[in-house]
Amino acid sequence: MEDVKMSLTGHLSELRKRILISLAALLVVFGVVFNYSEEIFDFLTFPMKTDLKFSLHNPYVQLVQKQVANLVFLAPAEAFWMHLKISFVAAFVFSLPIIFYQVWRFISPGLLPGERRYVIPFIVSATSLFLVGASFCFFLVLPFALTFLMGYKTAHLTAMISVGSYIDFCLKFILAFGAIFELPLGIIFLARLGIVTPQFLAKNRKFAVLVAFIAGAILTPTPDAFNQTLMAVPIIILYEIGILMSRIVYRKRRNA
Repeated sequence: MEDVKMSLTGHLSELRKRILISLAALLVVFGVVFNYSEEIFDFLTFPMKTDLKFSLHNPYVQLVQKQVANLVFLAPAEAFWMHLKISFVAAFVFSLPIIFYQVWRFISPGLLPGERRYVIPFIVSATSLFLVGASFCFFLVLPFALTFLMGYKTAHLTAMISVGSYIDFCLKFILAFGAIFELPLGIIFLARLGIVTPQFLAKNRKFAVLVAFIAGAILTPTPDAFNQTLMAVPIIILYEIGILMSRIVYRKRRNA
């Protein structure tokens, strides 16, 4: 019993150490990024100022600049808190390699000796998947969503959007899409623990498709089917990639 208690204490101590290192890295990066919060804010206005249009003729994709009302702040501290939020999220994104490395250091004792050398592929793939998901949302989903929301039955209305509401709206979906795109790594981790098997995942594919469209309906900020499909299709593709990778992991685990 004492050994179990010591083991649990050791795990908690290690977890605290990894969290503190991640927070320290986040604070250091935050101190640097905060000096560029205005440039980051200007970049985040891209979805509101841009309309993404598809065509059957060349050019097939067009980025059209549009005139929109200026953002306003409705409370004395709203603009200040907005700069803090975007700086914190930007610092989080820039700190992802360090954070994922700390995650790897925490879980690596439970891995096989041959699996521990995959630290670099894990960090690169986890960071890349998050960035791909965030970029997919920022450059594709949000321009569609904002064009729809700001143009739907608003002919007799004047837009007066607060900067805090806009930033919260964008950051919420950017972070959600980034997290969703980590699905293959989550599946691989569950397969490694033996919680799921490739056969189980393949057998329940139809439920995964249903969950993907439900998630698309929840995560996309517009009620139209196009944006929901725009979110559901990548989730289904990521699920299939997770199945393929889990087969490799499951085979190695079984052999070991």
